[in-house]
Amino acid sequence: MKTILNVIWLVLCGFWMALGYIAAGIICCILIITIPFGIASFRIAAYALWPFGRTVVRKPTAGVGSAIGNVIWLIFAGIWLAIGHITTGILLCLTIIGIPLGIASFKMIPVSLLPLGAEIVDTDGGGIYAPPPRQTAY
Repeated sequence: MKTILNVIWLVLCGFWMALGYIAAGIICCILIITIPFGIASFRIAAYALWPFGRTVVRKPTAGVGSAIGNVIWLIFAGIWLAIGHITTGILLCLTIIGIPLGIASFKMIPVSLLPLGAEIVDTDGGGIYAPPPRQTAY
């Protein structure tokens, strides 16, 4: 089922959303200081191409640098990419077949707004992400 949804997603909106992320990544890679934004954008572009079967989790080790970077990203690129996801999600939800795709587009809004400190991982088994067990120091 994931493959069918991914193929439909790719044809209807995944390709175009990925192009938006790739364009943002190329623009970010122009300056040395914004290369981390470009790398994050390229990671999200791959996720935008084939989202079903993967999920986004926050890294607990992300620090102040990620928070500051996310604010900069939000102002210059994140808001526009989020608007693209909102528009795409609304248009997809107009049809019954597109409702799961629209929901997937809405689920991509948080990572489009705050990409630094996030990791895209494969889902475990039945589509539920199980975080790794916590390690405690003795």
